[in-house]
Amino acid sequence: MSDTVIKIENVSKQYRLGEIGTGTISHDLNRWWARIRGKEDPFLKVGQVNDRTTKSTSDYVWALRDINAEIKKGEVWGVIGRNGAGKSTLLKILSQVTTPTTGNIYIKGKMASLLEVGTGFNGELTGRENVFLNGAILGMNRREIARKLDEIVEFAGVEKYIDTPLKRYSSGMSIRLAFAVAAHLDTDILILDEVLAVGDAGFQRKCLGKMDEVSKNEGKTILFVSHNLTQVQNLCKYGLLLENGTLKFSGGVTAALTEYVMSSKTQNKIDLRKLPRAGTKSFETNLLEIEFEDGRMEIMEGESLSFIITVEFLQPIKEVIVGFNMKDALDNILVECRTSASFPKLDITEPGIYKFKVTYAPPLSAGIYSLSVGSRCLSGHLEYVPSVTNIEITPKPDELEEWNKSSAGIVRTPSSWELIK
Repeated sequence: MSDTVIKIENVSKQYRLGEIGTGTISHDLNRWWARIRGKEDPFLKVGQVNDRTTKSTSDYVWALRDINAEIKKGEVWGVIGRNGAGKSTLLKILSQVTTPTTGNIYIKGKMASLLEVGTGFNGELTGRENVFLNGAILGMNRREIARKLDEIVEFAGVEKYIDTPLKRYSSGMSIRLAFAVAAHLDTDILILDEVLAVGDAGFQRKCLGKMDEVSKNEGKTILFVSHNLTQVQNLCKYGLLLENGTLKFSGGVTAALTEYVMSSKTQNKIDLRKLPRAGTKSFETNLLEIEFEDGRMEIMEGESLSFIITVEFLQPIKEVIVGFNMKDALDNILVECRTSASFPKLDITEPGIYKFKVTYAPPLSAGIYSLSVGSRCLSGHLEYVPSVTNIEITPKPDELEEWNKSSAGIVRTPSSWELIK
């Protein structure tokens, strides 16, 4: 159809594992001989699904496999999935940074992409020079860029540093300027890959507002990758869910997020040792796993969430604290719970593996929140695993359905009302 701006047909991407290179002479000869005979590349027939949790037994892996999608003008799509699902690979193919192994993509209109901090920027050039350089790469002429320059600089909040070389910018300043260029110049399609994770909370809200504005008022098509499901829910109307390189769901964003959260529930136990850590290096504790009761990571407003945190203590420790928090889309901690609420001074006298069961009813309105866990010792060592999983809180049935959907406010607490005539 004429309003389709991105069409993805049977797109697959295969990578060879191990050392970077073109492969071996035998592989090249086999491919050449197959091509001479008009046969299919023999190495496209091999390869494993891109499941990063299992050990590979093949030299090849399919980062994407048979992806089909059609995106129309003015639509805002969220691309979601676990780490390694193929989200960034798909956006790189759409941005023409890399080519698909098989399949075709069709793009109608000018495209701007922000795949990582500093994409398309030169550290030796000033902020002003980089705006003109990036605009030229996007197909704008100097007059068009100059007309938008003041607006771009004001939005990015880097007026004081606009004539300073970019290499002296912080990562946050760089991404602010890069986003401002992409959002303000005359492009038809905007592709963003986790770029808002760098900015501060205020700038994230500003960016989300700008993306909503350009999609509605200017008709720009947006593809947005984020692990922050609340941001995806608030910004996007449609969702693509990728799992191990395959397209698991394509459709409305609410249905896509529900499918994603439901698929996460099959992981009754989450191995914390496989997840990135923050805090100080602890030689005293080791966070092992978190196990959800009945695999439930979805609760209704006012219901309790129940799970077990397993911790290994490597030596006797005084005054241990184990806890968790729940964060919103802007990474703000909304609630935090600690063992000190029940054990003011918890001493571990014998090394070993201990389990902590917690039951808690979050006083939060409906939405999707990220759960993080951590432990702290009297010595000051902090072991912290951020964004272990997402917790979905669904609204209660309500006669005033539209009011309930608005979800005004973050905190929902019980209250007693009395009608006085």
